[in-house]
Amino acid sequence: MVIKPKIRGFICTNAHPDGCAASVAQQIEYVSSQGDLGSGPKNVLVIGSSTGYGLASRIVSAFGYGAKTLGVCFEKAPTERKTATAGWYNTAAFHKEAKAKGLFAETINGDAFSNEIKAQALETIKREMGQVDLVIYSLASPRRTDPETGEVFKSTLKPVGQAYTTKTYDTDKDRIHEIALEPANEDEIAQTIKVMGGEDWELWLEALADADLLADGCKTTAYTYIGKELTWPIYGQATIGKAKEDLDRAAAAIVSKNKAKNVEAYVSSLKALVTQASSAIPVMPLYISLIYKVMKEEGTHEGCIEQIKGLFSERLFAESPELDEQGRLRMDGKETNEATQAKIKALWDQVTQENFHELSDYAGYHHEFLKLFGFDVEGVDYEAEQNPLAEWK
Repeated sequence: MVIKPKIRGFICTNAHPDGCAASVAQQIEYVSSQGDLGSGPKNVLVIGSSTGYGLASRIVSAFGYGAKTLGVCFEKAPTERKTATAGWYNTAAFHKEAKAKGLFAETINGDAFSNEIKAQALETIKREMGQVDLVIYSLASPRRTDPETGEVFKSTLKPVGQAYTTKTYDTDKDRIHEIALEPANEDEIAQTIKVMGGEDWELWLEALADADLLADGCKTTAYTYIGKELTWPIYGQATIGKAKEDLDRAAAAIVSKNKAKNVEAYVSSLKALVTQASSAIPVMPLYISLIYKVMKEEGTHEGCIEQIKGLFSERLFAESPELDEQGRLRMDGKETNEATQAKIKALWDQVTQENFHELSDYAGYHHEFLKLFGFDVEGVDYEAEQNPLAEWK
């Protein structure tokens, strides 16, 4: 079949196998071109491994440090008439490239919140890796089923304390408009923390520790976005912010519980980028379009792979990693510094329906959005027939 993008709201409902493969190859090429990255991981578990920052973490681990990698993700397989999800094709491409380099790579497809998937991961690590020295937690999900009670929790994107009205951009209708968000109630806050907080990260580390699968000095990090003034009402001072605060609690708990193994646990704050998660959040399409404009002009723009390569080599595996006052690793400084934020704020105040495309880099935003699903990737023939039935092995 010839595959063209089918966009519905903030998601693309299909994906392009060759495009996804080309995108993965570009990221591998970038990492391979960076030379010696110094000391790093040898056995890596990536929870949420198939797209965005999780995929970039797997690529840096394997192709930057030669590590064995086990990925856990939840992706839909292809059929003869329907494409797989983008993460499926990304993973197939990663496996193919890893095999060509003689690198061990295995992926478990299923609900990472479940006890069953955790058990499968433990068996694989025990059989193929021995112990892990790096655990990346990069899950983004709208809901979570508690593995003990079976109760389903759903996350909510709402401010906390008071209603919030702001500008946003409707990508479907090409329209700048105001959006009003009512404050979350206590149950919505609690459910969002259950889904997006640190509980499941803790459970993964607990399961690994109980099975004696954590190497001495193992590092683990969960990814977050903190942002600044323009995004605080939907991130920091909001349900997501409450969940992200819980990651800080979880990091401290993981360190406390694993002192005998000298485990290091960090929350890593990364810059705002177009991801399948961020495109669903009010305000972010407009904000990201503006920061792309400013940061490209400044020469400071980075994608997932550049951010993660820097996180690994300059922070996570640095001799004395620089931490903020909350003990987090920060890779968002090029976005959140005062000078850059002042430029973004000035554009935010000026932007209207009439001047949006002039003041923003929405073209860059849309390109990155399409690229998430394997479309608009340089060098790919989008008129060629595609076989959607790509396999991981």
